[in-house]
Amino acid sequence: MAEKKHHYDLNCRYFLKAGAINTKSVLEVAAKRAQELSVKNVLVATCSGKTAISARNVFLEEIKIIAVTHVAGFLKPDYQELSDEERQRLASRHVTIFTGQHAFGGVGRGVRKKLGTYQVDEIMAYTLRTFGQGTKVAIELALMATDAGLIRTDENVISIGGTAHGADTALVIKPANSANFFDLKVREVICKPAVF
Repeated sequence: MAEKKHHYDLNCRYFLKAGAINTKSVLEVAAKRAQELSVKNVLVATCSGKTAISARNVFLEEIKIIAVTHVAGFLKPDYQELSDEERQRLASRHVTIFTGQHAFGGVGRGVRKKLGTYQVDEIMAYTLRTFGQGTKVAIELALMATDAGLIRTDENVISIGGTAHGADTALVIKPANSANFFDLKVREVICKPAVF
């Protein structure tokens, strides 16, 4: 009788530098894994729209690309980094755009700025950054998109984050709502920086 296998082997791509230099490679390996797993939804962090357009060019058309942007006011009051023209361009390419409250940097960040003390959301963000900024971002995107009703908690997604610009991390995630954070599971690390 054949012994039942209790594992599977999967290559993980580790980058020697964090940041946008890895974007093309991240999107290629994430697209390949999405096909292998029949993933229906891919989350992509984007400020200018560039990474989201690049993702749309790499992933199969039947895969839904959800571009998650910074909130208005992230850089300065009343300012949105993703221009109206870029929003229209993304929409014309069937990219869903979500702009909403950051899961790890909302009211807690306001408390820190005003009172000089950290709240649990930012402590969680700093903890996740021990795996790299892109890992924190990818997990945060999954919480935000779930809270917005754009993805389901019973379907794995691929979530792509980065460090400052572009992409350097891709994770397979079982999503959860922010209020149920500990139900979120990182199923696989497709790629991430080893040096950051």
